[in-house]
Amino acid sequence: MDRNIYDKKSSACNCLNIRRSSQAITEVYDKFLAPSELKIGQFSLLKHIEKLGPVSVSDLALSIRLDRTTLVRNLKPLEERDFVMDIAIEGTRNRKLKLTNKVIQAYKKGEQLWVKAQSFFEEYLGKDNIDIFTTLLSKIEALVP
Repeated sequence: MDRNIYDKKSSACNCLNIRRSSQAITEVYDKFLAPSELKIGQFSLLKHIEKLGPVSVSDLALSIRLDRTTLVRNLKPLEERDFVMDIAIEGTRNRKLKLTNKVIQAYKKGEQLWVKAQSFFEEYLGKDNIDIFTTLLSKIEALVP
């Protein structure tokens, strides 16, 4: 992807610039992940569920810093595809999420493609800029407690 960064003019609005950048990053990751039939948001949820083991919706929401309502809405397609299951004891109020065997192949393929997307951004922006970018994103996220 060899594009001239000056082809696109920035807005005077920082919020709009960040939203545009977020859309572009999401699009790039989605293109890398396309062969796995997962979107970056779905892959991220699967990655966190896999890492945290059987995990409650509340704990997952805290871990990825996403409100529960949005999280539940994003989980629905994964549950419909039988990629995520609730293993909580019947009758309990708290769900316990776990990856199903059905998703393992797509997840493993997605993981390899995600690594390629990560490498692409590191090459495109450069390691030093990635470090600065990550620091700035953390600082921006800290605006809201």
